[in-house]
Amino acid sequence: MKFFKRHWPNFLLAFIMLFGLFGARQFSLAAAQADMKAGIVAVDGQLVKRPAAVQLAQAEPAASAGQATATKPAGDGFDFFSDQPVAGDDVVVVPEEKSKWITVGGPIGLVLFMGFTLWLNWVLMPYSSKSVDINLRHFPPAAKRGMAFAVCLFGVAFAFGASEIWYQLQFYGSSEAFFAQMSLGKLIVMTHAHLFGFTTAFFIVGVPFSMQFNNLSVYQWVLPVGLSASFIDVLSWWGIKYLSANFEYVSMLCGVLFSISYLWMLIGLLRVLLFPEVVWKSDKDREERLKRIREKRRSRLRHMNEKYFG
Repeated sequence: MKFFKRHWPNFLLAFIMLFGLFGARQFSLAAAQADMKAGIVAVDGQLVKRPAAVQLAQAEPAASAGQATATKPAGDGFDFFSDQPVAGDDVVVVPEEKSKWITVGGPIGLVLFMGFTLWLNWVLMPYSSKSVDINLRHFPPAAKRGMAFAVCLFGVAFAFGASEIWYQLQFYGSSEAFFAQMSLGKLIVMTHAHLFGFTTAFFIVGVPFSMQFNNLSVYQWVLPVGLSASFIDVLSWWGIKYLSANFEYVSMLCGVLFSISYLWMLIGLLRVLLFPEVVWKSDKDREERLKRIREKRRSRLRHMNEKYFG
């Protein structure tokens, strides 16, 4: 009993991990079966939809016979007052209008969930001024060059990501149409890739930024806001596809938030790494550096006076 009380967090984490793996397996199987029913096949590593002619050719003879009888012109024998469904290729099925709880309450609930994640982050890890003091200006030149280069490359990656969004909107007309044509398997792959990309980018850039500006409590919110907005943005894609196009507003809001967050961190890091002579109020060593700059100026003036005036 004492052993269980001592190690219950380990058992809980192990159970959550196993449950997550089992859930991911069941979800992937259901997604594969749904895509196969929709006529989606893998061609050269890409998920594409089979042509309608191929699907009809592979249909069972009984189904073909049933379709042949169903597609007859509804002229003779058609009972206007009958409760039987109308059979024919020209019949358009209009989907039922979804409830406001889904179309309006869903996006609002997702935004509230983002606020909950930030609140939970603040409760579990409150701000403390007593933290590890690291100054990136004191790092070796090779480390500063590598960090600056990595930050710039992640910025380029974000720019290409934004260009892809504009391309898809031009091609499909709207985000709703873009996600409507996307298969479940493709959405799973897209979710996996973007969650890894967002997490890696914000971790590599956000951790040194937060440690450099650990003296400012406001700056400690930049990384959590960016990560939370990225996560909610990915969740909104599922809402756009399966619930309502109104989740697009959540995606737009999150895109603005994590873009501002990343640009804030990018500018802060590049200024520290590449422009050591630029001093801002946010610098924790501001007074020390200003004093050093004044001493350099006085020394330079003294040297010029001695050189030209003896």
